[in-house]
Amino acid sequence: MTVLDDIVTGVTEDLAARRREVPLTAVRDAAAAAPAVRPFDLSADFGVIAEVKRRSPSRGDLATIPDPGTLAGLYAAGGARAISVLTEGRRFSGSLADLDAVRAAVDLPVLRKDFMVDEYQFHEARAHGADLVLLIVAALSPAQLREFHDLAASLGMTALVETHSEAELATAIDIGARLIGVNTRNLKDLSVDTGRFAPLAALAPAEATLVAESGVASAADIEDYARDGADVALVGEALVRDGDPAAAVSAFTAAGRAARTPRTPHPSR
Repeated sequence: MTVLDDIVTGVTEDLAARRREVPLTAVRDAAAAAPAVRPFDLSADFGVIAEVKRRSPSRGDLATIPDPGTLAGLYAAGGARAISVLTEGRRFSGSLADLDAVRAAVDLPVLRKDFMVDEYQFHEARAHGADLVLLIVAALSPAQLREFHDLAASLGMTALVETHSEAELATAIDIGARLIGVNTRNLKDLSVDTGRFAPLAALAPAEATLVAESGVASAADIEDYARDGADVALVGEALVRDGDPAAAVSAFTAAGRAARTPRTPHPSR
């Protein structure tokens, strides 16, 4: 099994336990009663989606985060465009309680960062106040991807559609994704190659909002991604390990805005 396969297996098992405790009908009702969605502005200047992330499969423990809401508040003070919250428990030590805490602490859009493989999770995300959800092309069939992209939209949420290859990017474009992530981490072995970003960015539609994921350790990395066409950077480890996360978000945002190079339409599209 690949790392992704193993994670999805765990996610599915944990989901089954939650479903036994709270049926889908109850989660749907909770989603319908949730506070209004906070729209993610797809046309804004370069920005940072700052992540609440305690650990990762590749790096182990990253930071002790006793109060995710406090960290999210620091991100917001630094000018973050949105807050990403890991809710997967086995490999990332995240939870839906973290999502609740962040949603209550800030007025920014909040992304539920998890491995979304079932309808239940989308209603669950909305019930806990998520405004965006992650769809990983590598974890879903094309039919599932389209179904879940449409489901997220029907619930008012924006889907960040994550790709890793030209074929996956084509699939994201085919379903009409407007927020497309290019993750430079290989989900089979967790290696990172930031050089994978530029060739895919060159193929992305100019009208899509492109998110660079993984491989950010400094403002210089942000500059590289922005020059290659990124509109947004999703950053976790570098921020949770920084002693001044607000200042780090501000510096990353400024670096991206100074270096950002708008993409031009690809000749084949």
